[in-house]
Amino acid sequence: MAARGKIRIIGGQWRSRLLTFPEHPDLRPTANRIRETVFNWLGQDLSDLACLDLFAGSGALGFEAASRGAALVVMVDKDAKNIQALRENKEKLQAGQVELVMMDALKFLNSDTRTFDVIFLDPPYRAELTDPIMPLLPPHLKQNGLVYAEANRDWVMDQQWRAFRSAKAGTVHYKLMEYVNHG
Repeated sequence: MAARGKIRIIGGQWRSRLLTFPEHPDLRPTANRIRETVFNWLGQDLSDLACLDLFAGSGALGFEAASRGAALVVMVDKDAKNIQALRENKEKLQAGQVELVMMDALKFLNSDTRTFDVIFLDPPYRAELTDPIMPLLPPHLKQNGLVYAEANRDWVMDQQWRAFRSAKAGTVHYKLMEYVNHG
């Protein structure tokens, strides 16, 4: 049996609840202090918002959003062990607003037509997928929708994006962005 990692939800209705996830090198949950900052940026109450958690991994960002009232959280991950752990955590929390999708993130973006208020983009660092995925996100954003992205290096944003906020914690660079060319 694979070793299990643990992470704690830091706010909302499931505050202090512990989530478990499989441990492997490409799975690094967003740290508590970064999640706290991100959800301060987004606001503590995400009621009625639809969120997409690409590369859901441990589910830290998606379950945090659901805990803070998001009406829908779609978690996408291609790893079967991650999906199984996400399913177990969803059942433990009775998180009916969480939808799990076992699929490659690029395939999901090319096949799903829904739009979201917030998209969480935290791909495995070694995969360096932030740059190729950013151009695929605008059709999935509602008007005034936001993208949170995280990487192990800073990146230059296309002119179509505007950073509301950005910060660095250790080696992690993270930004909250808005797409500015909505038609």
